[in-house]
Formats: sequence, C-alpha cells, structure tokens
Amino acid sequence: MIRILQAVTDRVSGKKGKWITLIAWIIIMGLLSTFAPSAKDYEVSSIDSLPDDAPSVVAQNKIEQYFEGNDGIPAILVFQSDDKLEVTDITKFVEKLESADINGLEELIPFAALPPQAALNFFSEDQTTALVPISFDSSLENREIKASLEDIYDLVDKNAAYSLHITGPAAIAKDTLDLFTRADIVLLLSTVGIIFILLIVIYRSPFLALIPLLAAGVVYQVVNQILGIMGKAGVLLSSQTISIMTILLFATVIDYSLFIFSRFREELKQNEDKHEAMKLAMRSVGTPIFYSAATILAAMLILFFAQFGDYRNFAPTFSAAVIVVMFAAVTLVPSLFTIFGRRSFWPKIPRVGDEHIKENAMWSKVGRFVTRKPVFSIVAVGLFLIVSALNMANIEYEFDMIKSFPDDMPSRIGYEILEDKFEKGDLAQTTVLFESKEAISEDKQIELRDALAKQPLVSNVRLGEVAEDQKAVTYAMTFSENPYSQETMDALESIREDASNIIKDLDLNGKLYFAGETAAANDDRSINNRDLVLIVMLETIFIFAILIFLTRSFRLPVYMMGTILISFLGALGLGLFLTNLFFDIDTISNRVPVYAFVFLVALGIDYNIILVSRFMEEREKFPIKQAIERAVSTTGGVISSAGLILAATFAVLMTQPIQVLFVFGFIVAVGILIDTFIIRGILLPSLLVLFEKDKIQEKPLASK
Repeated sequence: MIRILQAVTDRVSGKKGKWITLIAWIIIMGLLSTFAPSAKDYEVSSIDSLPDDAPSVVAQNKIEQYFEGNDGIPAILVFQSDDKLEVTDITKFVEKLESADINGLEELIPFAALPPQAALNFFSEDQTTALVPISFDSSLENREIKASLEDIYDLVDKNAAYSLHITGPAAIAKDTLDLFTRADIVLLLSTVGIIFILLIVIYRSPFLALIPLLAAGVVYQVVNQILGIMGKAGVLLSSQTISIMTILLFATVIDYSLFIFSRFREELKQNEDKHEAMKLAMRSVGTPIFYSAATILAAMLILFFAQFGDYRNFAPTFSAAVIVVMFAAVTLVPSLFTIFGRRSFWPKIPRVGDEHIKENAMWSKVGRFVTRKPVFSIVAVGLFLIVSALNMANIEYEFDMIKSFPDDMPSRIGYEILEDKFEKGDLAQTTVLFESKEAISEDKQIELRDALAKQPLVSNVRLGEVAEDQKAVTYAMTFSENPYSQETMDALESIREDASNIIKDLDLNGKLYFAGETAAANDDRSINNRDLVLIVMLETIFIFAILIFLTRSFRLPVYMMGTILISFLGALGLGLFLTNLFFDIDTISNRVPVYAFVFLVALGIDYNIILVSRFMEEREKFPIKQAIERAVSTTGGVISSAGLILAATFAVLMTQPIQVLFVFGFIVAVGILIDTFIIRGILLPSLLVLFEKDKIQEKPLASK
C-alpha cells in the first residue's frame, strides 16, 4: 500500500503529472455537475430514528393494523387571545378550513356539530386558549406539509381577535425544513469565511489561504453530486447530516492541506526543484495523511452497526465524503501546491538554506520543556482532564426535540402555550393497545382502564377504539407530568415492565402495547445508550488496529488511543460546563455524546498520527528526547494552526438554529483545542519520553 501510495504521489508531483491531476479533477467535477443531480434535490428534514423492532414502533404498527386512520401526521392548531375566546370564533375558522381544500388534510374535528359543553373541552380554564387537533396524509413530503400549513395560516383574518400557532409533528417538520433552508447558505459562507480569515491571519499569505479553499471547493462540488446520485438511488440525505458533512469536508481538506504545505516548505529549504521538494514532502506526510483519513473512514463506517436512524444516516454520507477527501489529499492538493510552487508562500518565500528549526519558537520551547519534565507535564495535564471529566456526572438529557428550536418558531410557541394553559400530559398522550386472544367484555375493558389509571404518574385513562371482534382495544393514557420528562419516561418504563402482571391480575389473556411520544422517547433513550457503548467499543478497536498497522508497534497505539479517549472525556465534561456557564444551556440532546465521540476521536487521532509519524522518522536518526524535541518543534506550528482552524470550523455549527448542533459544535471545538495544545503538545510527548526506549546511542543536542 505504501509503495502504491508513493508511486501515486510521485506522479502527481511531477512536471506533467501535476497538470494531468488537476485537469482530471476538473473533468470529473464538470461531468458530475452536468449529469448528476445535486444532494439538495433529495435532502429531507428528518428521518425515522427508531428501528422497526422498537417497542413503540411495533405498537404503532399494531394500532394501524387494527384501526384505520391512525397513521396520519398530526398537528395541533393553537388559538390564543388576550381576552376570552368565543366558541363561535373557532367554529367559523374550522368551517373555513373545511371548505379551503387544504392539500393532504385528512382529519378535522367538526366543531359546529359539537355540543357546547363538548366544545369547551378544547379550551383552557381561562378560555384564552383553544386547541384543534388535525391530521395530514402520511404520504406527504415535508415540503408539501409546509405548503399546506402556510395555507392554513393564510386563512386567519388580519383583524381576528386571536393569533394562531400550529404545533405537533407536522408543524415541527415544517419548521425544521424552514430552519435548515435558511441555515444552509449561512453555514457554507460562514465556513469558507472563517477558514479564509484564519489562514490569512496565521500565515499572512493570500495563496496559502486560497489554494486549500480552492481544493475544498472542488471536493465539495464532487461530493455534493455523488451524494445526489446516492439520494436518487434511495439513500436518505438528512439536512442535519448534510450540515455536519459540510463542516467535516472543509475541515479535513484544510487540515491535510496544512500538513502538506508545511512539509513542502521544509523541503523547499533543502531542494531547489519544487517537483523534487513535493515528491519528498509527500513521501513523508502522504502515508500519515492517508492513514489519518482511513481512521476517519473507519469511524464513519462503524456507524452502519448502529440501530439509531440518525447515526446510521451518517455512515453512507460521511463515508462518501471522506473517501473523496482521502483521494484529493494525495492527488489534488499536492498538485495544486506544486503548480504554484514557491509562490504559494508569498510574501515569505522559502529559500534553500533557510533555518529549519527555530530554537526560540514556542513549540521548540515546549518540546524542550516536556522532555525535561515529563512527569510534571503528565500530572498537570492529567489533573486538568480528570477534573473536567468529572463534570460528566452532571449531564442531564433533553428528549423534547422542540425545546431545541429557536424561541420564535411557531411550533415551539404553540407547544409552550399548550404547556402553560393545559395539563402537561395533554401535550402528548400515550396510546395503549391491548391485543387479546379472545373477545374482551365491557366489564374487563373498564377494569383494565382502571388498572392503568392506578399506575405511577398516570393522571387519567380514557377508553378509545374497540375492534369489531372485541379482541383489540385502545386507551388514551395521560401522565401528570411532561410526556418528555425523565420522570414520565421512567414511569412508562416501569409500566411496560409490569405489563404482564397487570394483565395476569385481571385474568386476561393478551399483551399490552404502548405507542406515542413518551414511548418513543423511552426507546430513543435505550437504543442510544446501546449504540453509544457499541460505537465506543468498535471505533476504539478498529482505529487501534489501524494504528498498529501504521506504527508497526503495540505501545505507540496505546499512547495514541489512550490520550484521545481521555481527551474526549475531558472535552465532554468541560464543554458541558462551559455551555451552561456561557449560554445557560443545562440540558443536552442524548445524541451529543455520540456525535462528539465520533468526531473527536476520528479527528483528534489525526494530530497524534502526524506527531508520532514525525517522531518515528526522527527516531531513526536521533535519541528519544531529541527526536521528541524535533517532532514537537517541526509539527507544532502546523498542528496548532490546523487545530485552531478545525475548532473554528466546527464552531460554525453554533450558527445553526438547532440546539443539538450548537452544543455539538461547541464541544467538538473545545475538544479539538484540548487535543491540539494539551494532548499532542504536552501529554503524548511526555508519555513517549517516559516509556519509549532509545534505539541509538545518545547524540549531543548540538548535532541537530
């Protein structure tokens, strides 16, 4: 593999090869842009997160099997007024809605036909708020739901004495689509802008800013069209996945570009010919870059083993992007730098004979410090990481997705109005299905209702539909607390576990099924916990194996993986503390730890690979301490600048309107800075000083 890789990089660095490589990439980009669809054509705002065998999904399928009309996409019309709402106001609006021929609208309560007392059940106690449940055809796409809901908003008279806010799953789908449609262009421009500014500030060279961005732009266009082909073939392309993929793509292309031009600059100080300089540079960094990309690819492929839909959706999208980045890093990027040659570094053009390592540079000083005081360095960094990691004990998860929306989104406004004006449990009732092997008498139906009503935190239970053969019956179960709270989820979990005893005590022969938001949140929690353990185990094993293959050592991968895992724990704990301190966010989505682990481990190991590869190279010529000094000194500048840019790039996710992306972007940015400056700069070199043995006799530092 290494020989093949070197043959490729030698060719793309040649006089003809650099132009052939660039032209080939332009042709590929042109053909894909002309004939392949864009990823945007197949992007969806949400996917099914739970697997088909999740208990809540099985329950919902059972309900739809017995009772037609239960598979629509629900929404709730929330009317609010400063004064008391009149039943006639709501009746007139519903009649207008019935005659409006709204696309996909299937179910609507006939308000005009309800007795006055029944109609009042849809009003809050102070009668300032009313709700009207509706349902849409389940086959509607999110864009069609968005159009239908906008048509409903248009029905409200400008002079109406009330305001309308629509909430529920259909409204959440509309608002999610609106959020990501608005945010896509902001994300892309912010990413390019922050990278360009940082490259200019750090390297003070326009070409060193433009060349990596040019490469990233080509790669982005190629990946976008490849994802379009995948979307046409049936792969679901989630808006959230595409947003994170964009950050990953730009971040990795820029990272690898920095590693290449840093080594290219070194070689230009020793070789007059730019082609020879790039050939030697890629022979040194080509393999580490290729293996770095391989570790990211392995991390993404492992997500195929997850049960959770969001994680599985990452796998094909991210894997496709990483594969293209991997090939671009060893072909397109070196060819571009070779074409520009020494002009890439203007105005600070490297010349043959220039100083190689500056003794007074910051990373030279750090290298000398860690080689002289490795124990102190390990203890200091270890204490910092342990204290940071301890904050993980304070993690509180939020399972109410709508709470991650901006405050001004209509679905969140409507939801919070209902939460304030109605009983908390009414926000999302749990549907209980009892499937019996024999007909259930009316008395037994009532006994089962009463038994369910006595369960923990249950406020009330109402009898729902009964099958014609009376072998299936549903109940609407309302909890006294918020349906998404941990307390309510725990209560439902205990009811699920005790379901067989409930049936047995009533002398019934059948099975209870639980569907609805609380049941789905329960499944979300248990499946996420399972996936977190699985992903951590598999990624650790796979990446560890790749590192063994790269280093031909067992000890070095132990240091590399060990420091990255400790860094992840510290970053997660510190990130949670800082998000609470600076942004007043005290609960997070349970997806954040998995997202953070995948990216911090996959990206953080890159810097360890670059450092250790340079250490192994220097170790062939110098003793341990001197090799470490040189490795830290030569890689410190490029890794620290790459880390700053990578952290800033992920911080761009904080511009996204969904809280899970905001928190994820912030925690990954914190983790990358820890990896860059503390793990790679201090902890890992200190461990190498303590535990690695010299291969050659000690040489004086003056021989450097």
